[in-house]
Amino acid sequence: MARIFNTYGPRMHHADGRVVSNFIVQALRGEPLTIFGEGSQTRSFCFVDDLVEGLMRLMATGPDVTGPINIGNPGEFTIRELAEKVLAFTGSTSRLERRPLPIDDPKQRRPDISLAREILGWTPLVPLDEGLVRTIPALRERLGELDSLTATA
Repeated sequence: MARIFNTYGPRMHHADGRVVSNFIVQALRGEPLTIFGEGSQTRSFCFVDDLVEGLMRLMATGPDVTGPINIGNPGEFTIRELAEKVLAFTGSTSRLERRPLPIDDPKQRRPDISLAREILGWTPLVPLDEGLVRTIPALRERLGELDSLTATA
């Protein structure tokens, strides 16, 4: 069994409600990027190629490996850092808009991937900056296609 953490990549849906796609779409549309609280809560983001590799390695194990095994990137970033990276990589002039922090919003989410390293010989390879550079153009293209469909309707 795998436990998956915050995966993102070029084929993600533009309206899936995840923080990476939300920020990219908001930035590309020139809308404010919505952060909750100070944006100091941390998250870890795993690029889809790394996730697939981890899952394939887990599937190739014998029946003695049952898990759960965490598949994610232990690199930790604040939500504010993610927003600033998205603004930089999109070239957007959007601003950050703070909203109240939900009571149940965890302050930290960081996977312990020690079992994945030990049992699967797996560790993620794609850093957040590279993953964003690979994801943003795909979402930009998808939004352009959606805008052209809306304009012709």
